[in-house]
Amino acid sequence: MNIINYFSNIALPAIILIILFFGIKEKINMFDIFIDGAKEGIEIIFKLFPTLVGIFVAIGLLRSSGIIDFFINLIVPITNMFNIPKEIMPLALLRPISGSASMAVGTDIMQTYGVDSKIGLIVSTIMGSTETTLYTIAVYTSIVGVKKIRFVLVAALIADLVGMLISVIFWQILS
Repeated sequence: MNIINYFSNIALPAIILIILFFGIKEKINMFDIFIDGAKEGIEIIFKLFPTLVGIFVAIGLLRSSGIIDFFINLIVPITNMFNIPKEIMPLALLRPISGSASMAVGTDIMQTYGVDSKIGLIVSTIMGSTETTLYTIAVYTSIVGVKKIRFVLVAALIADLVGMLISVIFWQILS
């Protein structure tokens, strides 16, 4: 374990030194390249900012309005038929929308039920096997300028649903 810690501590400085070494060897003006990259980064931030603000406002409205609880109560009869725990449903609804909101919900669920409980194991597996789909698609398509995202969105949401269902099935079988 000490070897892993050692390598993880020296990885980033080693990469920086390797880049500097090859830049000097190839006689590349690395400072100008760094400045150009920083300018591009700032431009991307300005392009992303309206999208991010919209997503964060929408998530805040969903959480504070109680609409998530309303949807959970609507789908509980269906989830009960498939033996899907009601406790994971807030995470299942928020995970495709926001990483930070799903992290907060997942943490709350794990604190309530424990990390080694069946619910905690399902939650941690969902967090590792799904993506913040709407956020990711919104960010990437807004940068590139893609307007028609319906096929990507459908495929990504199906992949999230499969990840969540497999997480539940996996821990139903193992516990």
